[in-house]
Amino acid sequence: MTNLLKSLLAVGASLAISQAFVGQALAANGACPPGVPAGIFCGEPDASLAPVGTYKLDKDHASVLARVPHMGYSISVFRFDKVAGSLVWDPASPAKSSVTATVETGTVATNVAGFGADISSKYLGAKANPTATFVSTAFRKTDATHGQVDGDLTLMGKTRPITFDVVLVGAGKGFGKPRIGMTATTRIKPADFGMPPVFADPIELVIDAEFEGQ
Repeated sequence: MTNLLKSLLAVGASLAISQAFVGQALAANGACPPGVPAGIFCGEPDASLAPVGTYKLDKDHASVLARVPHMGYSISVFRFDKVAGSLVWDPASPAKSSVTATVETGTVATNVAGFGADISSKYLGAKANPTATFVSTAFRKTDATHGQVDGDLTLMGKTRPITFDVVLVGAGKGFGKPRIGMTATTRIKPADFGMPPVFADPIELVIDAEFEGQ
């Protein structure tokens, strides 16, 4: 390969990388990348862009994942397919905010065919306790894009206090109504909720949620 060809390839790669970072920068500043239809506003990492009010969970842009240790070899990911929730948001006083969420325990999806139904019925007791709920008790802002939410998780008929670590993904004008989205994570002890001993290690819950103003 000639030096000229090497130089051209290097320049091309540099331009491609630069364009990728420019696209990310535009999105981070609220300007959508090329190709997004007019009238759609991308989010920015600024929670104040979601005005005070009540927000409803966008079920099409939300997920609840349980990351469960698998026999010391890997982490199995279980997804709950039906979830609902609401957020009362006050950007000027986050401590006044609150959130509630409901997950249908009979809607577990896994990579293993048929195993989701076993998880729901045998290990989560979905017939007797068809829903799991979370009701917040406190919001704490730690910096501009991070915070913690305390609350009560009810699972398998047992209620325990937990704390979610929350990271703001973005807020903005949305698609006609304001939106705010975040990722929340926590870890629970299966024994606290009456799960069988086979679930010995803590389970990580990861929630990605996008809320739309009402």
